[in-house]
Amino acid sequence: MGAGGLISLFMPFIIVAVVFYFMLLRPQQKQQKQRKEMLDSLKKGDRIITIGGIYGEITALKEDYVTIKVADKVEIKVSRSGINSVLN
Repeated sequence: MGAGGLISLFMPFIIVAVVFYFMLLRPQQKQQKQRKEMLDSLKKGDRIITIGGIYGEITALKEDYVTIKVADKVEIKVSRSGINSVLN
């Protein structure tokens, strides 16, 4: 087998790898980047929804968790990774 034969033999694998990257890995990396930016930009007063569906307003921020007010005189601590989205 010559060099041309080896290239044509591996070409389908190379094409599948490129398609796999652009269809699966690239969008996932983009989502992770957007999520990290969202978590890094949290500030006091932001209204959020947790992964568990709890709505609240951020009253305090720490490196690993945030404290959210969910009702009058009711505050809970939530891991930053447990925040699903920011409402405002």
